[in-house]
Amino acid sequence: MGFVLQFLKSQLFTKLPYPTSDFTGQTIIITGSNTGLGLEAARHIVRLGAAKVILAVRTIAKGEAAARDIIASTGVKQNVIEVWPLDLSDYESIKSFAARVQTLDRLDALCQNAGIMTSNFTFVQDNEGHITINVISSTLLGLLVLPKLKETSQRFGVRTRLSFVGSDLQYIAKYKEGEASGSIIDTLAKKEGIDMGDRYNVSKLLLLFNVRELAARSPLSPSSNVVINYLTPGACQSDLFRDDMGWLRAVIQGVLVKLIARTTEVGSRTLVHSVKPDIEDNAHGAFLMDCRVMPNGSNIDSPKGQKNQKRWIEEFFPKLESIAPGCTKVLN
Repeated sequence: MGFVLQFLKSQLFTKLPYPTSDFTGQTIIITGSNTGLGLEAARHIVRLGAAKVILAVRTIAKGEAAARDIIASTGVKQNVIEVWPLDLSDYESIKSFAARVQTLDRLDALCQNAGIMTSNFTFVQDNEGHITINVISSTLLGLLVLPKLKETSQRFGVRTRLSFVGSDLQYIAKYKEGEASGSIIDTLAKKEGIDMGDRYNVSKLLLLFNVRELAARSPLSPSSNVVINYLTPGACQSDLFRDDMGWLRAVIQGVLVKLIARTTEVGSRTLVHSVKPDIEDNAHGAFLMDCRVMPNGSNIDSPKGQKNQKRWIEEFFPKLESIAPGCTKVLN
């Protein structure tokens, strides 16, 4: 009941601050930014003076349409916005994107907004879709881009930011897969016995495990002034539910969205907050909700949660190394 009351308080009675931070001269990347929360976050950041905003999207034509929309609404010069291809269902696409990032003069922030939520089991690359896209791919991209964020921090004397869009549903993830006697990753890849109703929640819990580990291994210091955080935008009128959700989609979109969901513009304020240039120290490794640091919840902070995180990381980091050898060494 505690989660429900907190959720309703957040959705119905919490006013999110309108973004006012100064992004002048900065370069920002937002994944999944051709529509929904990512698009509105990009619009805010352009309005706030960013020198370059890169829309990282799977379909270039849709990204270019989004760029035109932002230009029309803000009056910004066309060269401020760039559209780069990125497919989180393809590890090679992630590697190519990260290699291109290294050619930038600077990178001040990466906001990892792209993700999926579906009731259908789909095998993507080497695991179930939620795990591949929401967990493996997003963490891999963050690690591959982290060197550029560190370089920018040192070279320009700024605080850079790496944010991951998660969900407050991590609070109620059952995570039965964590009880597997063998490999958790292998268990997550099996269709037999899967609880697809819990899989999105599990993917966001595992992502928070990863973000906390990245932040712990890359503490704030003069040589690494990169704030790494995890945020929830809450329930929003976004395109997250565009995949087939069966009856759940009908309920959410037909009733709940109209009653309690935030607009995409309001929800996007949480994304902008997570990558604002003046982000506070306590945001590092933190779970952000309603534009402030929130308790992690028992899935993280309980003895069982701590044990689950440790076991997951011990298995997951070698998995990342198998995809991109050396990628985790940036944390050492």
